[in-house]
Amino acid sequence: MGSDLLDLDADGLLAAATEAEAASRLAEVHKLELLSAWAVLHSTDPTEGPDGHMARRVGNVLRQVGGDGTPGVQDFCLGEIALARGAGVTATSNMLADVLDLEHRLPLTWAVTRRGECEVWVARRVARLSRHLPADKVGVVDSAVSRMIASESVGRVLEVAEAKVIEADTALHEERCEAERRRRYVGPGRTDEFGLRTLIARLEAGDAAAVDAIVHRVGEIIAPRHPDDTPDELRALAFGWLARPAELFALLVEHSMSANDPDADALFDEPEPESQAPSRAFAFPADLLDALRDLDLRPLAPKVVLHVHLHEAALHSGDGVARIEGFGPVTIARLAELLRGSIIKIQPVKDLSNRVRYTAYEHPESLRDQVHLVTGGDYWPWAGSTSRKVDLDHPVPYDHGDETRDPPPDQTGSHNSGPLGRRHHRWKTHAGYRSRQCGEGRYVWLTPHGQGFLVDHTGTHRIHPEKARMILDAPVGVDIYPA
Repeated sequence: MGSDLLDLDADGLLAAATEAEAASRLAEVHKLELLSAWAVLHSTDPTEGPDGHMARRVGNVLRQVGGDGTPGVQDFCLGEIALARGAGVTATSNMLADVLDLEHRLPLTWAVTRRGECEVWVARRVARLSRHLPADKVGVVDSAVSRMIASESVGRVLEVAEAKVIEADTALHEERCEAERRRRYVGPGRTDEFGLRTLIARLEAGDAAAVDAIVHRVGEIIAPRHPDDTPDELRALAFGWLARPAELFALLVEHSMSANDPDADALFDEPEPESQAPSRAFAFPADLLDALRDLDLRPLAPKVVLHVHLHEAALHSGDGVARIEGFGPVTIARLAELLRGSIIKIQPVKDLSNRVRYTAYEHPESLRDQVHLVTGGDYWPWAGSTSRKVDLDHPVPYDHGDETRDPPPDQTGSHNSGPLGRRHHRWKTHAGYRSRQCGEGRYVWLTPHGQGFLVDHTGTHRIHPEKARMILDAPVGVDIYPA
């Protein structure tokens, strides 16, 4: 904290807080304006010039990232401005779409925003909410929002914006509602630092009610096993049973109430009174139930491959942290709990110190696995993807040879391989980016406008362009580590 702030009285601090907020809003506006200027600089259609056919073939075409009525932007220009911002391409593209919408579709709201009179993120949210509207109808939203965005609460502004979006084109809204019904899905969120994960589902209301009912029923059945758990915890545990259909089936059969005795509430772990017949599902004869009890349900269990990373010391001590790909970090105790009841088949540990080389262009699966374990994901600067479902690139482009000579040997291997997302791979191949692998899991980049980056196990670092060129132009087999 600056000493000058401690010298201020209450009135002075309040005034300073107001000034800081205004400055922050104007700084956000400036970032949007920079992106807009970059778009103007790259708004000509590259497919209309002398190299138009090549531009179209490699994908450098005008993309309309904003809504109807906004200008197009050259696809290849998005990568470098993202790197200059130290941000991801998707986030940069979304931000550019918002400012183009504000400038060209919501000019009244943009004028208020540029003066620093409202939260910039609220204006951007309105741009996203109205992006699907035709250009000749979005003015209804702009007119209403611009009159209140500087003087009303965020909740009220967004509520009015949503209503005006519907009012602007009710027929289109109905079409979008129907389209959304075709976008039902179930998907997991990110695993948090406590090893917990949110599961999100969009499904028919009737199916949702049925899932809720079965979760409630299983929660009732397992409640005696978890006497200290809250109702919410019980429902979460019950939901986990849905992932084990064989066990769930056996549980429900064992605890189904008799149709002739609706008051029966017998649990398998509590002895039943002699006067009461065993509580069984009325649709299952006794001999079938006996057969089900003796049936080995293990083959029905789902098969899952987990990639677990942990230090050798954690294995010996039984204490530490393991990282599970696609799941996140967990303690050793939580890992044991996660695997409890599973049939485990452990694969051999891969020695990542081995340098593997191949003569073919294609990357075999064994090499793909090794490269992923070394890099941890996409090697584009500041890339966020840690997925294995990416392209495997030759940082130094593969030389296929020609009719007079064969391809040079040993071009494919752990010394010249790096995972790239499809868009990053296309830009690296066709948009003028240079890269080179310069050590184990270490890559250098030089962008078309001369920005230098070094990507290694510690993350992405800006480096001087001359240092990047020095690493790129070093003799084959020489890895340079500049100070």
